[in-house]
Amino acid sequence: MTLEELRQTIQQEPGVLLYFSGEHCSVCHALRPKCRELFDTVFPQIKQIYFDAEEHREIASHFQVLSLPTMILFLDGREFMREGRSVSLHKLREQLARPYKMMTE
Repeated sequence: MTLEELRQTIQQEPGVLLYFSGEHCSVCHALRPKCRELFDTVFPQIKQIYFDAEEHREIASHFQVLSLPTMILFLDGREFMREGRSVSLHKLREQLARPYKMMTE
């Protein structure tokens, strides 16, 4: 996926989660399946896109990803939330519940 394609996706989809990880990041590998499960079951209308920050340096740089993992959530084309390194899925779920409900009603 190119940066331009990603920009278009963010503008076209009601919700997009960008998850930046790295091959040698143990936190990234432990968190990713839990994150995927949360979004698949609780927030299924949010499109999930995963990037290896080393392989996609241009995209990671564009979004100013400075630590791994980094999760950036866009709602209606605007950045809604950004979490890095120590991500609380419980906190994420609580923060997203109300806007997601409004988005999907």
